[in-house]
Amino acid sequence: MLARTLCLAALLCCASQACARLQQVDLYLPDAPPLTMLEAGASHGMVGDATLLALKRAGYQVRILVAPWARAQKRTMEGRDILVIPLSRTPDREASYTWIAPIMELQRAFFTLDEPVKDFAEARARYRQIGVGLGTAQNEILRREGFDGGQIRSLVLGDKPAQLLEMGRIDAWFTGVPEGLYIWPRVSHQRLRMSPPLAATDLYLACSLACDPQLVDDLRTAIDALRADGSLKRIQARYLKDAQPLLEQQAP
Repeated sequence: MLARTLCLAALLCCASQACARLQQVDLYLPDAPPLTMLEAGASHGMVGDATLLALKRAGYQVRILVAPWARAQKRTMEGRDILVIPLSRTPDREASYTWIAPIMELQRAFFTLDEPVKDFAEARARYRQIGVGLGTAQNEILRREGFDGGQIRSLVLGDKPAQLLEMGRIDAWFTGVPEGLYIWPRVSHQRLRMSPPLAATDLYLACSLACDPQLVDDLRTAIDALRADGSLKRIQARYLKDAQPLLEQQAP
């Protein structure tokens, strides 16, 4: 009788744990096209589409949350089981998140209207005002490369840096190559000039430091499968096709 009772208790415990598995997760996703997008119908950007597809394949429902990028990062760090994209894995952030899986590599460059620089040293000497996205790794990268704080102008994500560049209010825009090439044709008809890519980091799907191990394993497995079957590359190519003419302009 005792053995039967213990067996029943064990079964109930296992059933309870199964029921306790997360069914819905929260995901912070900024409007930072073409990486992540909020107002483009069914499209959510290169990293957004990949993440949502991974969540669907792993059997999770998702609630998309919107907040200023710096605040979204803070809430993810301080919360539990909260996801955030697209987050660059940098030394300053390493200990603050659970890094689930990389979605893509992001190369960064200086965008200008005049002759592009060749390296960070030339950029430090030439540019008085450099626009970067508020709360992005670009700020950290420039400071690590010896730029003065007064040279770095943090701006809200989106097309604001491109607009200021067109108006001559900043000397250069330091951002991800896909972002610059995607946003610029929607803002200006002037010719955009791009430096060589000067820095690169992997963009991750990240979670709160306190994150359910099952969620981490499920999503890591799903993203690995998307990479293996070519889905990640196909998603990225779909968003970059309109930028090809600008890329060709940069060719020597």
